[in-house]
Amino acid sequence: MHIKLYHVDSFSDKLFKGNPACVISLEKWLSDDLLLKIAKENALPETAFFIQDKDKFQLRWFTPDIEMDLCGHATLAAAYCIKEIHKYTENKILFKTLSGELTVIKKNDFYELNLPSRMPSKSSLPNEIQRALNIQPKEIFKSRDLLLVYDSQKEIESIVIDRQEFDKINLGTGGVIVTAKGENCDFVSRFFTPQATILEDPVTGSAHCSLTPFWSERLKKNKLIAKQLSLRSGTLYCKDIGDRVLISGEARLFSTGEIILEHPY
Repeated sequence: MHIKLYHVDSFSDKLFKGNPACVISLEKWLSDDLLLKIAKENALPETAFFIQDKDKFQLRWFTPDIEMDLCGHATLAAAYCIKEIHKYTENKILFKTLSGELTVIKKNDFYELNLPSRMPSKSSLPNEIQRALNIQPKEIFKSRDLLLVYDSQKEIESIVIDRQEFDKINLGTGGVIVTAKGENCDFVSRFFTPQATILEDPVTGSAHCSLTPFWSERLKKNKLIAKQLSLRSGTLYCKDIGDRVLISGEARLFSTGEIILEHPY
């Protein structure tokens, strides 16, 4: 079996920036074990697998470690491949996922993701995470992910994780968002996942399902520009629309390749 794969950099208008994802189109689903093995072999933050189902697309996301319930940057990458490589004629793409039906609309060079809003609520900081942080947050919230609020962008840039302590906790499909008001944008963030092959995610679309309503309420505005301050960095254009959020970004194709599976697999 020969399967095409595409390496796409999401939430960036330049190669080697944003968050890389592999995108793979299938005729039928392979076993969950094989999908995870492929994602592990790709060694990128996410691999997106999709199957066209008439006018909809079934979509699943895998890290090198687990299947995810939601991934923004790999959804953007999949939409990019469906439009730019598979030449899908509609500008609105409908995905069927573990998080329900998600739509992506192409608007010029941007892809606008319509995702569920996940407003975080007040929470407490687990001891393992407290010990792992070199700078302590001022406020703690939680939805799927822990959301830690800091005083400044400089603090976000300066955060260092003690991985030995950090990996003592398992947050399932969740991670730890650190965030503050931005200097040249509305807010900034970084995202870390304990016990994951890749500790810091470069640009995390799903985290902005919580960041968008949180900062929209705090800043009293529904349109926001966000930057994720990883080494690769990325820019997200966010809009709070109540029980949903709109997150827009660009994408660039880095490479194409082929997976060769020999029986039995």
